Amino acid sequence: MRRAFPTGTGTPAEPGRRRTATGLGGAGGSGRLAGVDAVRGLAVLGMFAVHVGPSPEPEGAGYLLVAADGRAPALFTLLAGFSLVLAQRGTDPAQLPEGWAGCWRPLLIRCAVLAVLGLWLASLWPGILVILAFFAVYFLAAEPFTRLSTPVLTAVAGVSVVAGPLLSFLLGPVFGYEASGRGLVPEAADLTGWSGLGAVLCELLLTGAYPLATYFPYVLAGMALARLCDVRERPVARRMAVWGTAAAFAGYGSAWLASHVFGARERLLEAIAVHHPQALAAADPVREVLRGQYGAVPSTSWDWLLVADPYSQTPLETLGNAGVGCALIGLCALAARHGVGARLLRPLTVLGAMALSAYVVHALVLAGPAHGAASWSAWLAFSGAALALTWVWQRIWADSPLRRGPLEHALRLAARGRSRA
Repeated sequence: MRRAFPTGTGTPAEPGRRRTATGLGGAGGSGRLAGVDAVRGLAVLGMFAVHVGPSPEPEGAGYLLVAADGRAPALFTLLAGFSLVLAQRGTDPAQLPEGWAGCWRPLLIRCAVLAVLGLWLASLWPGILVILAFFAVYFLAAEPFTRLSTPVLTAVAGVSVVAGPLLSFLLGPVFGYEASGRGLVPEAADLTGWSGLGAVLCELLLTGAYPLATYFPYVLAGMALARLCDVRERPVARRMAVWGTAAAFAGYGSAWLASHVFGARERLLEAIAVHHPQALAAADPVREVLRGQYGAVPSTSWDWLLVADPYSQTPLETLGNAGVGCALIGLCALAARHGVGARLLRPLTVLGAMALSAYVVHALVLAGPAHGAASWSAWLAFSGAALALTWVWQRIWADSPLRRGPLEHALRLAARGRSRA
């Protein structure tokens, strides 16, 4: 079962209509931040690489797959939080909805649609771990945090990077996941009884493939970054690139030091010998154990919290992945300021603006004719088709709200149609 990643459904529908030379006016001139959409487009290609590409091997072109492995889902989730704040920033305070219906009804409808889509796609068994139901929970959980001041939100985001993985580590044994893998995703069939409903709730919050405990820190980090950094300003974008790179080195570098200098790897091998003896025959027992763990590390040794391997969702991996996302946003925002850079990013910008549609279509294809695909040619085919089809869609619907993408537009209508009327 391959992993399936967030789709960028937190992209603001209309985050303001101001246009400058800083990369505003992304896909279709809709007032979006082109650099942010370009990063999301990169994440879509990374998602394809993990879902339909060959196994990531650290040699030659395989380094591209290694780079995408584990970072693509984190990048999607970080961008979801970033875009939530962009949507607020572009809204006239005088036009903000008031009351329960105005504030919560659109959000609940959006989350319900995402959850239904996720349950349906997971039931088709596309060979990937569908994340849309988890995304619905992320958006619901994020709403109270949008009301925090910037200093408080930043502090909460920083604490969550450690607290979320730690909570998962401590509570895993309580729910029977001390050593065994997780990796479950909700399906429609799970909702036929109260016991199934309880299991789904537990999966969404703690024991699933993308549980709130270990992935929500990315949402909070993205929200804090958007509050602190206005990427329309060149110096700010440059600082994001520099500090994001520094954070990535701090996260991954600290894990390397813990493993190779301070003896964490040796202690993990001792724990593996007790709890996962079958993994000792693998070339890398630590990585072998982590391949069976989705969304969290085992709770058999505190040293697991010091690794930063893909999908381990430890504090160090979260810091490193968030740093990569911050750096990419800054770099793409800088590139989008210039004509040549904006033209080069344009295909990625269009793809990123339609990430939800691209995600659902690729899952349907994987559930049918391309089920089990795993090769470079499959990745090239998926990537080429997505880039071409989204570009054609934008050209056809350039002057229509449908330019955002069919599912993006439908989701917007479902969530906001009656409130606008």
